[in-house]
Formats: sequence, C-alpha cells, structure tokens
Amino acid sequence: MRQRPRLLRDIASLSLTGLLTCSAFAIEVGQPAPAFELPGPQGSVQLAAYKGKTVYLDFWASWCGPCKQSFPWMNDMQKRYGAKGLRVVGVNLDQKPEDARAFLAATPAQFDIAFDSAGQAPKQYGVKGMPTSMLIGPDGKVLMVHQGFKAENRDELEAQIKQALHIKE
Repeated sequence: MRQRPRLLRDIASLSLTGLLTCSAFAIEVGQPAPAFELPGPQGSVQLAAYKGKTVYLDFWASWCGPCKQSFPWMNDMQKRYGAKGLRVVGVNLDQKPEDARAFLAATPAQFDIAFDSAGQAPKQYGVKGMPTSMLIGPDGKVLMVHQGFKAENRDELEAQIKQALHIKE
C-alpha cells in the first residue's frame, strides 16, 4: 500500500522529466536558427543563403488541412514584403515526393520550397505539429515560433513580419 504513492510519484517525475527533455530540443525565440541545406524544385535551399533577410520558415505536409489554407497567405506575404527583405521558405515533410508535388500542383507556392523527406530539419527545430512556422531575423536568430494556421492568425502573423521588417503604418 505504501509503495503505490511512491510508484505514482516516480511515474509523475519520469513523465515531467520526459516533457522537460522534449521541450529542451524545441527552438526558442532568441536562439540561432539551425542551418539546413535541402533539395528544392529550383535547386538547393540553404538557410545560410538568406543571411541578411527576414525569413518566414514554414514546415508543411500535403495531408495538412491548415497548410493548404496558409499557402495563399504566404504567397501574399512574399508578394507584399519580398521587396522589403522578406523571404518565405516552405519545407515539405512528406515521405513521398509525389505527394508534395501533387499538393503544389493544386496549391502553387510563389515562394521557395525545400523537401525534407528524412525529417532532419523539423527535428533540429523541434517541430511538433503541422504547420509550424518560425520568423527568423536578418541576424539568423528566431524572432517568433507559431504552430497551426487559422484565418484569425493572419493579422497577428503579418504584424510580426512587419515588425521584423521595421515597417510602420
């Protein structure tokens, strides 16, 4: 009888330790964004190539409903703020390249796309759900981390982009 509370306490402690260990791998605001080099439709996509730019990095998959909703918005952000230093980069995580290509045929991207079927970049960034986006400053440090995408997020995400680009209205 006395062992049961101790067992529950030990299980709770291990669970908490596991949660803390997992969260330690997630990228946080203020940290340098992990470097990556991935293949893309127009060639290699390297995070280092965007140094000096503000990068909206989005991890997506073909099966993700909110990802389909985010693409027109990301196209718009690239069009509106590209000349001011924004680069939108979408990293696809599908294991089958044909799934990503079918998605892109139906929902075209007017921004840079990279393919990571091995899932190495999302591990480096601690991605836990689709879509997950990060705003990375010109100095390579993470300014914002956002999971999911809903219509009501658009204004706040755009405000973050404008702030990073030092655009005042």
